[in-house]
Amino acid sequence: MKLNVRRSLLLGVVALALALSAIGAPSVSQAQDKFVVGFVLVGPQLDKGWNQAHLEASEYLKEKIPGVDTIILDKLNPADRPNVTLEQVVDNMVSEGAKMIFTTSDDFGADTVKVAAKYPDIPFVHVSGDAVLKGNAPKNLANVMGKMEYMKMIAGCAAAIKTETGRIAYLGPIIQDETRRLTSAAYLGAKYCWTELRKEDPAKLTYEVKWIGFWFNIPGVTLDPTEVANSMFDAGADVILSGIDTPEATTVAVQRREKGEKTWVIPYDYREACELAVAGDTNICLGVPYFNWGPSYVALVKSVQDGKFESKWDWTAPNWADLNNPDTSNVGFVYGPSLNDDNKAMLDKFVAGLADGSINLYKGPINFQDGTVYLKDGETATDEQIWYLPQLLEGMTGASKAETN
Repeated sequence: MKLNVRRSLLLGVVALALALSAIGAPSVSQAQDKFVVGFVLVGPQLDKGWNQAHLEASEYLKEKIPGVDTIILDKLNPADRPNVTLEQVVDNMVSEGAKMIFTTSDDFGADTVKVAAKYPDIPFVHVSGDAVLKGNAPKNLANVMGKMEYMKMIAGCAAAIKTETGRIAYLGPIIQDETRRLTSAAYLGAKYCWTELRKEDPAKLTYEVKWIGFWFNIPGVTLDPTEVANSMFDAGADVILSGIDTPEATTVAVQRREKGEKTWVIPYDYREACELAVAGDTNICLGVPYFNWGPSYVALVKSVQDGKFESKWDWTAPNWADLNNPDTSNVGFVYGPSLNDDNKAMLDKFVAGLADGSINLYKGPINFQDGTVYLKDGETATDEQIWYLPQLLEGMTGASKAETN
């Protein structure tokens, strides 16, 4: 009996090791000569979205800091790795020589706090989280996030400038503070540009949000983003902004355009995403708001190597002077091929206003979706009021909270 138990345990260890196999993981002898950094991704590393942006940032990191090597494990989620925990992944990375670890999904928040406490001598960076802000982070844990809200405002403005129906749709992932504030930022940008730049009746603008239930499609668990995107176009939207990690919104928009419909799309997070938006001889992409994690990752790794790593919450602003500079701006927006010269001129004006502060979309009066006050007349939102957004905003259609059984 004991022999069978030991054999089962041994087989389990072998299975776990295979499950945790990381692409390009260094050997122990290599790790001794390298500064090894571990990256844990929630989805596929070549998803043309959120996870690929982190993968490319890890490559940027190796280019900029000699002697850095990486261990990458992707698809850490209940569907792809149902029996693997973050703690197990980190244990494996540490055994491979990792000296610093990045966990790159909001879903990893609580587990990152737990595992960082287990390894107090290893610096951890949780991307998109707020444990430091809440005061429950160990001293070896930092949080980092880019101010994507401004790029989403630009995306919303581009949609409002281009729409011919006045109906804009947002394909959302899971419902929580981050996703509410991003889609709300896009709405604020759309509303401003619809009314102030196009001089249209605000009552003729609709902005609908539909959530699939996770960052990407999990059959049998989430709503199918392809079906949701089609339903949005069926309801009359002619522009879809994507907030999920994968490119279904772009695929559907291209398919509909190829059938003769007037559709446009604004993908999310992958800088080259407009390349996927070609229908015949027409590129229907209006632009891409994207994260550029490279500069933050370089700064964080250097802080560890220099002995200056701090447990801090860093919500990094864009470099407005050179928005798409890969070495200086942590967020950016690429104008899409479907913007004509007049569209670009309007969008340039809006971006310039955000940059110099003459346009502040986080200034009241603004109400929540249920009509209660978010910001009083003349009140400017604090970072925490923006970060912890409990509802969608007045004028938006869609759920503010997930349904509970």
